[in-house]
Amino acid sequence: MKVTLNQDPEIVKAIKEGLEHTGGYCPCRRERIEDNKCMCKEFKEQIADPEFEGYCHCLLYYKSK
Repeated sequence: MKVTLNQDPEIVKAIKEGLEHTGGYCPCRRERIEDNKCMCKEFKEQIADPEFEGYCHCLLYYKSK
């Protein structure tokens, strides 16, 4: 299992700017709750799933098997 940043530098730049603007909360989510703080609860659960491979909700991270 490996978690990496998206290989597209423009996406990484946009998401990191969004995180800076929101105080670390996923810029793709409306609610500013602890579960949406980057790295979000949803992606942490996906990381724990050995069958999951793919991007987090905002496309910043990618988990490979």
